[in-house]
Amino acid sequence: MKSITTITNTIVSNKILPLFYHDDPAKCIRLVDVLYNSGIRCIEFTNRGKNALNNFKEIVQHRNTHWKDLLVGIGTIQEAKSAEQFISAEADFLISPFVDKSISDVAYLNKNLWIPGCMTPTDIHVSEELGWHLVKLFPGNVLGTGFVQSIKSVFPTINFVVTGGVDLVNMQEWYLAGASVVGMGSSLITAKDMDSNNYSDIEMKTISIVNVIQQMNL
Repeated sequence: MKSITTITNTIVSNKILPLFYHDDPAKCIRLVDVLYNSGIRCIEFTNRGKNALNNFKEIVQHRNTHWKDLLVGIGTIQEAKSAEQFISAEADFLISPFVDKSISDVAYLNKNLWIPGCMTPTDIHVSEELGWHLVKLFPGNVLGTGFVQSIKSVFPTINFVVTGGVDLVNMQEWYLAGASVVGMGSSLITAKDMDSNNYSDIEMKTISIVNVIQQMNL
């Protein structure tokens, strides 16, 4: 089991965190292969459907067989019970849309990284007090890059993952504003592409994103 520090450093160094959900486990696994082969080493599967836990287990099993250096996290964790279930399913990290002490406690006791969702300085402060130094700013399209610029100096020990409204066009603005990582969902992985098995578009966009990150030398 990797340490919280190792997983945190890997997510921050990769700069990009694709996130997705699909009911079909075969499509999920195919997507993971495409993302990995395009240069991605951290992914977030979201807990947003009836097959989330089962499909997550399928993804982890595939990762353990084929891509052992890939970090697989679970997003949209909204209660302690779900946190426990996905930790048991070998989640490398947990992400929530808000700050919740019961989830924090489960993650801490299991020595698992938790990334709380924050929208205010108070949220960030509470997260820091709970011992977490990688937090999710959400929704990014509401907060804006100006928020990140303003808040960065107030919380110098915090790394920010910005999710919501991030795309290939504006991602550089988020990095320059102070985001350590950007999360991309529908701007990178659309349900339409997955339903139609159009993985080539996802592959091209992912490669472009990885290239931009390398060119920025972040």
